[in-house]
Amino acid sequence: MRRLTAALLTAAALTAAAAPGLAAAQTPPATIGERYVPAPWWMRDPVIASVGHVRTEVAANRANFGATFLAIDRSAADASRKAADQVRALSQALAAYGVDKVRVETSLTTRPLYDQYRDENGVLRDNARADQIERYQANANVSVTIRDVSVLERVYATVIAAQPTSASAVSFNLEPDNSTKTWLQGEAVKDAARRAREAASNAGTSLGGVRVIDPTGRACETDVLAGWPSYSSGPGLATNVDEIAVTGSRMERGFAPSAPPPPPAPGAAPSEAQIEAARLALQPPLRELTDRACVVYGLN
Repeated sequence: MRRLTAALLTAAALTAAAAPGLAAAQTPPATIGERYVPAPWWMRDPVIASVGHVRTEVAANRANFGATFLAIDRSAADASRKAADQVRALSQALAAYGVDKVRVETSLTTRPLYDQYRDENGVLRDNARADQIERYQANANVSVTIRDVSVLERVYATVIAAQPTSASAVSFNLEPDNSTKTWLQGEAVKDAARRAREAASNAGTSLGGVRVIDPTGRACETDVLAGWPSYSSGPGLATNVDEIAVTGSRMERGFAPSAPPPPPAPGAAPSEAQIEAARLALQPPLRELTDRACVVYGLN
């Protein structure tokens, strides 16, 4: 038994000596209250850890709005048919833009309208009974998602010219593409390098080679000097970088006011004159994008 124990201890020692990196990787984390905390490997020599934090403003590239068309009739089928007739030509006109630019969703809901009466207190109430239904109300809902904001004004004017019962406000959001994300990440690394050079110069030294590049920024947040490997809340103030996306150039139009064109016929798509009369200026707002990166340098 003693020989087996000695052999196992010798094998463990040889493994630790042959693979110091493995032994270091298996070192258990520090516990609260210990005086010293193991530092990362890149802190064995003097280093500077720099966090690049950048921000920019990019025009929103998505828009959403909706409209409702209402119809009332004695039967649910007739009310639904009339509501559907109001949006059929409109939805076809919007679908002609293509799903890569405009996405259209339509839905139809129907509810009964009951006979009303006043109770002994004069309060108007509904007869919620199947034999007391007076009419049916059908709502045709059109939900529009704009994926190319260059057509936003015309699409919105087309819907408004169709004279819906109600229309929602336009909401905007930003979905940055991969090239924008890559560009901003590169700017964050550049910002980290710039901050490190200035800090080293102000301290009377110069930068050495790169030890670590961490796009997440977490490597620079390890609080080794505080005695516990915690993480801070953020890298501080961001550096402004140039705006790279400007969406939807617009031409100035000058025209004398004229009488509004007549409304479209029921079930017909709006005419060109009706669309132009309903056209409004819709400028996508700017949205903020931020990114950060951690770069650790040696010091000369």
